[in-house]
Amino acid sequence: MKAIALLGGTGSIGDSTLDLIAQHPDRYHLRSISGFRNINKLIEICHRFRPDRVVVPDETAAVALRSAIGAAGLPHERHWRPEILAGAAGLDIIAADAEVDVVVAAIVGAAGLSSALAAARAGKIIALANKEALVMSGSLMIELCSRHGARLLPIDSEHNAVFQCLPVAAVREEGHESLSSLASRGQFGVESITLTASGGPFRRWSYERMKNATVQEAVKHPNWRMGQKISVDSASLMNKGLELIEAQRLFNLDASKLQVLIHPQSIMHAMVHYRDGSVVAQLGEPDMRTPIAQVLGWIDGPAHRIKSGVQALDLSRIARLDFESPDLVRFPALRLAMDAMQTGGNAACVLNAANEVAVAGFLARRCRFTDIAACVEVVLQKMANSKVLDSLDAILETDFQARQMANEALARFNPGFA
Repeated sequence: MKAIALLGGTGSIGDSTLDLIAQHPDRYHLRSISGFRNINKLIEICHRFRPDRVVVPDETAAVALRSAIGAAGLPHERHWRPEILAGAAGLDIIAADAEVDVVVAAIVGAAGLSSALAAARAGKIIALANKEALVMSGSLMIELCSRHGARLLPIDSEHNAVFQCLPVAAVREEGHESLSSLASRGQFGVESITLTASGGPFRRWSYERMKNATVQEAVKHPNWRMGQKISVDSASLMNKGLELIEAQRLFNLDASKLQVLIHPQSIMHAMVHYRDGSVVAQLGEPDMRTPIAQVLGWIDGPAHRIKSGVQALDLSRIARLDFESPDLVRFPALRLAMDAMQTGGNAACVLNAANEVAVAGFLARRCRFTDIAACVEVVLQKMANSKVLDSLDAILETDFQARQMANEALARFNPGFA
């Protein structure tokens, strides 16, 4: 039985992971979990799965959790008293826990970076959903995984799809340190990788119309059920830009060999193009349980699969699959991410930090939807350079400075907008 640490357990990735744990109680045990905003949901999860360790944001939440556990009084819970930890230090502890086999890194944004690095240093199997951690850390995460024998396995649907499209024989040969070389090493014949994007809720909107988009419209994704931040990123196509950078980190390909294709049905998740003209694609229903199940199964062997509960793909029902090139004029966030990928250095870290601030501003009704990319561009123009960030301190300092600059820039966009 594999012990799982679920970082970011109250979000949509957490829901899917917990569903798989519940489906396979003989294979997986929830050793630890963290939650941030939705403490009531975290309490419900704890009563159901009874983890050994729980991480909450602060001592106030810890008191509430202890009280809820003590008040339950259920017979099967009388001898269950989890260790309750608080803050970033608690996240690092459960990520590096010697009793944990698999760390599911699903904390949204920069907040998940430290714990992901802690898991890498501890040599864990890391099921990575937090693309921002890899975008910020550049080669540092890959280097730590290689040095400490950690396995970095993607559960983002697109990157997991690429992983599935790489040669099984090569995966078996190269082992857990191989993702950064599987695509780039010439003997495997990979020419390029294409990630697909649904296009989000504004795929057919004009730029002028997007200026007046509401939060409710932006978070209403046509295919996926996700949190607010990632839903806004999907609407702006910044999410796909971050995924391009993540793919570059994971698979070590030149930026020119990474493409995006708009695919509104969200059935084909990625394609790997080979030098002989073959294109290998992964298809499936838009359900995060599929990539998570693939990674959990792969841990037991490259060819091992477990049931996910996802309905079988029926192409006759879907009837058609459409594809189109992204519009970088209407969706400048994707262009900015591509530029940051080309620049290298600190650019991706700056991009991510400025975007997090700008998205938070939009969700708080401090700016318009189109101001998100405009704010990010201002910060990139002032801060982005090719200097490599080679330590956590350098990453965090760059992140801090970019956030400050983004907040200053945001204050100048559409004053009085509500």
